[in-house]
Amino acid sequence: MPAADLSSLKIQDSARSKGSAGKVLAYISATIGALVLLGGAFLAIRGRKPEVEVTTARSAGGSEQVTALNASGYVTPRRRATVAAKITGRVTGVFFDEGNNVKEGQLLATLDDSDAQKTLAAARADKESSAAAIADLQVQLRLAEIQLRRTQGLVDAKVQTLEALDNASAAVDSLKAKIALTKQQVLAAEARIGEAQQAVDNCTIRAPFAGRIVSKDAQIGEMVSPISAGGGFTRTGIATIVDMKSNEIEVDVNEAYIAKVKEHQKVEARLDAYPDDKDKYAAHVRTVIPSADRQKATVKVRISFDKLDDKILPDMGVKVAFLEEAPKQKDRNALIVKAVIPLGAVRKEGNSQYVLLVKNDVLERRGVTLGTERGSDVDVIAGVNPGDTLVVKGSESLKDGQSVEIKQ
Repeated sequence: MPAADLSSLKIQDSARSKGSAGKVLAYISATIGALVLLGGAFLAIRGRKPEVEVTTARSAGGSEQVTALNASGYVTPRRRATVAAKITGRVTGVFFDEGNNVKEGQLLATLDDSDAQKTLAAARADKESSAAAIADLQVQLRLAEIQLRRTQGLVDAKVQTLEALDNASAAVDSLKAKIALTKQQVLAAEARIGEAQQAVDNCTIRAPFAGRIVSKDAQIGEMVSPISAGGGFTRTGIATIVDMKSNEIEVDVNEAYIAKVKEHQKVEARLDAYPDDKDKYAAHVRTVIPSADRQKATVKVRISFDKLDDKILPDMGVKVAFLEEAPKQKDRNALIVKAVIPLGAVRKEGNSQYVLLVKNDVLERRGVTLGTERGSDVDVIAGVNPGDTLVVKGSESLKDGQSVEIKQ
């Protein structure tokens, strides 16, 4: 058998050099492709305009009002009631639904009144029985009085004894006492009728005041009770009614700023559900609750709307701005406030302060001279005019002359 020729398995040097060169070219091509992709992504990111949020500088005339303080709160009705039954019973009828408007005294639901009706019928029967007994006793009394007069005549004629006269007189007095007792029994029966009638009336639940149903808490067949009985199987309420005309705003103001809030102070409110400027509501401070919450270090303030509409619903979130009169200029030498802007629009660089104006989607850096701070706003003495568009939120790296996109 011939020996195997192992020399035939040797790789030629020319072939090895060609394979190595191919691998190097592949690596170079992959690296160039990755660099191209990264460069394209970088250029795309670099070419994208940064988004900014803007506001408009307000006029600061002597009759204008400026914001003294901003706060957040909720719409809360002064008249809100969970209507419940006075007795424990089974619901037999529900005559409302969520969103319905109801009048004062309107029937909302009924409970099973079969037992109460039977008690009422028994009380009425007792009264009728007692009244009938009075009529019978009165007939007996008239007869006894006739016998008394007859006996009196016989005694005067010395035909009857005094004992017979005494018996006849006692019979009359006894009947009079029985009639008086029976009349009291009639009054007692009438009282029981009133009690039974009240039990029947308790089986009907009516609206305590005019308003809107915001919660339907019981259904036909469920048990309801004025107290929490029977665990989770017994309802404690039938419905929740809100007087929409009593809606107001309740906010918690930090006690460090409560001095800026006064009764009857004008307020500007904006519902979180309708954040557009056109949906601002004029309001005023109704009262400042004379007590602080030591846990939150806040004081509760209640604010009344000047005018209500259907958009204002209980428990809606709302942001309010407490307003104050802008200071009037006393003389010509006093510093004149040209505009009022939010503090968030002011930027600092060293000891200088500036704002970024937006004109045709391009930033313009403008140095400003500031005056008095008023809550979340500040007076501008120089550098900004009313109507200027300013950046209030944006990157700290924004620069003069940079193109931006206004966030809608």
